Amino acid sequence: MGYQGGGGFGGPKEMFKATCAECHKECEVPFKPREDRPVYCKDCFSKRKDKGR
Repeated sequence: MGYQGGGGFGGPKEMFKATCAECHKECEVPFKPREDRPVYCKDCFSKRKDKGR
C-alpha cells in the first residue's frame, strides 16, 4: 500500500532548465544537460526523431 511503480521515489521528477539547440526556446528536461550534448525541446526532438525514419 502506498507504493507506486515506475522507479521513482514517490516525488515529482526533477526537471532542469535548458535551451533548445534548434529553436533556442527555453524548455525543461528530466535530466541534467551536459555542455557537450545538444538539448532539444519536445517539438524539435519529435521533428528530429521523425526525420530519422
